[in-house]
Amino acid sequence: MVVSKEEELLETLRNVIDPEIGLNIVELGLIRKIDINETDDAAKITMILTTPFCPYGPQLIEQVRLVSNQIMKGGATITVGTELWDPSMMEEGAGSDWGLF
Repeated sequence: MVVSKEEELLETLRNVIDPEIGLNIVELGLIRKIDINETDDAAKITMILTTPFCPYGPQLIEQVRLVSNQIMKGGATITVGTELWDPSMMEEGAGSDWGLF
């Protein structure tokens, strides 16, 4: 089975854990958009934070950049979106440990 670059990148981003919540950023729904430029092997990633003033925000953004650069030879640009996070953005079943779902 051939895995797309976006799928490979998303799977790798599962290694980035929000230290305050203990779940990965993909499970949390923080990755909102990925644009892959196949010609340059580069990515533009739009992500959000769980709160606008998340104390771990800079660390999470840098981790996303570092992890993405391992997959994308042309590098990755990370943009923080303005969308407000809410628990409904989480992957199905991800919030069960919290008793949310």
